[in-house]
Amino acid sequence: MSMHGDHDMGHTVAGWTGTCAAVLGSAVTGVGLAADSTGGLVAGGAVVVLAALATWVLHLAGWGKPSGTRPVAERPWRVRDTAARGGHPDCLGCRLAGRGGAAAPVVVPALVPAAAAAPERAPAPQRS
Repeated sequence: MSMHGDHDMGHTVAGWTGTCAAVLGSAVTGVGLAADSTGGLVAGGAVVVLAALATWVLHLAGWGKPSGTRPVAERPWRVRDTAARGGHPDCLGCRLAGRGGAAAPVVVPALVPAAAAAPERAPAPQRS
């Protein structure tokens, strides 16, 4: 049992890498803001975007975790997620990568001629 009790805190390689890179990007952005440097702001923003992309790629490579708790044997942060290749259910990152269950069926409306689609209306009575 760990210091946190029997909780799955979600410590993963993807999580630690993304968090460290995002903190670094935020620090660069803060220094750029304090120094009134557009280049510093852009560089810090770029590092934050790269942190998000790195976290996503590592998650897809199996170094992240699915939503919810994991079995106790899979909780150490160095354990790869073997189910990542097929995608995690209800995971936005997996859905963006085209993983995670069957795709929703595409509904294609039937082609109906314009005359059949709109019924003719009787002319409105004219008031005198």
